[in-house]
Amino acid sequence: MGLFEEVAGAAAAVEGVKKLDPNASIITEGIAAVAGFEGVEAITDHLEKKDEGNNQPG
Repeated sequence: MGLFEEVAGAAAAVEGVKKLDPNASIITEGIAAVAGFEGVEAITDHLEKKDEGNNQPG
């Protein structure tokens, strides 16, 4: 997984927070950025494990 996907996840999360709460504090936006960054990583790991499971002969 590349840095681009992680940054895109963080940016999408921050934009989502701004849509829900236009007056969100910088701390709230920072927390959203970290959550988006980690969320993309978790989703990618899950999909990679699922793909590995489907490729096993059996």
